[in-house]
Amino acid sequence: MLPAARLPEAASVDLPPLREVIARHGLGARKGLGQHFLLDLNLTRRIARAAEPLAGCSLIEIGPGPGGLTRALLESAAAHVIAIERDPRCIAALQDLVAAYPGRLTIVEGDALALDPANLAAAPRKIVANLPYNIATPLLLGWLRQIAQYQSLTLMFQKEVALRLAAAPRSRDYGRLSVVTQFLAEPRLLFDIPARAFVPPPNVTSTVVQLTPRAAPLGACELPALERITAAAFGQRRKMLRASLRSLGGDTEALLATAGVAPTRRAEELTVAEFCALAQTIAP
Repeated sequence: MLPAARLPEAASVDLPPLREVIARHGLGARKGLGQHFLLDLNLTRRIARAAEPLAGCSLIEIGPGPGGLTRALLESAAAHVIAIERDPRCIAALQDLVAAYPGRLTIVEGDALALDPANLAAAPRKIVANLPYNIATPLLLGWLRQIAQYQSLTLMFQKEVALRLAAAPRSRDYGRLSVVTQFLAEPRLLFDIPARAFVPPPNVTSTVVQLTPRAAPLGACELPALERITAAAFGQRRKMLRASLRSLGGDTEALLATAGVAPTRRAEELTVAEFCALAQTIAP
């Protein structure tokens, strides 16, 4: 685990414009890496402010690219910034920041899906990141499994994913991701960022979301059991639960009766607490 550095002193750091960094290092965005670079420093500073308070925290960033958000995080009172990046071109481009902020930025080369951020940063720790769209959901699900390790997650998703995280029952966006997320954390939609703010512009609007760990999960069930129940229920969301839960095996009617859930209800009608009650009746 990396030691926390002492808090930064206020200083003026002269850095080249991000577009110059991109040109110098040949950072054409790669579709396979889900790269869309956010170059507006007013927006990156807004994201960093949304994650406050940052004093004394270790911050973990995923996919820093040319370092727009990284700059904003380093300008804050955070103790240390750990940037996880798999593109060697971007790692080279970030060396200006390593030199400009001695001892405050550590670059970890690797695939974020294969790394445990909690092992890279001293507590207290937060994740602040403009996530690559193609791996955003699997990354989040991995972090949720150990959400207590973090003070908060301030993340950018494509808007349709963000809406799912915070969706309420009986809404179009409510589904498995809503239930699992809200079981462990409190999601809050903060603000949108238009496609034109990125290079290259994606085909979607992005939304910054903050997830704060709950003091305790919303129910007494195990997460694997909750994942099984929601996979079955939302896998056939238009069907009544007595039909959609048959894939679990066993006596579906008895399972529903034990949880106090009417068999004629559908997945989108159940609250997170009701899904927890169902999950308590099955093995993980």
